[in-house]
Amino acid sequence: MTQLNGKVFIITGSGDGIGRTTAQAAAQKGAHIIV
Repeated sequence: MTQLNGKVFIITGSGDGIGRTTAQAAAQKGAHIIV
């Protein structure tokens, strides 16, 4: 994944599984996460 600074992600179903992993990975790259 490239750097995501300043990007906003709206992720549904982020309690566990793929959604959670995606949210964590995007946050580590600098994205703002809305769950």
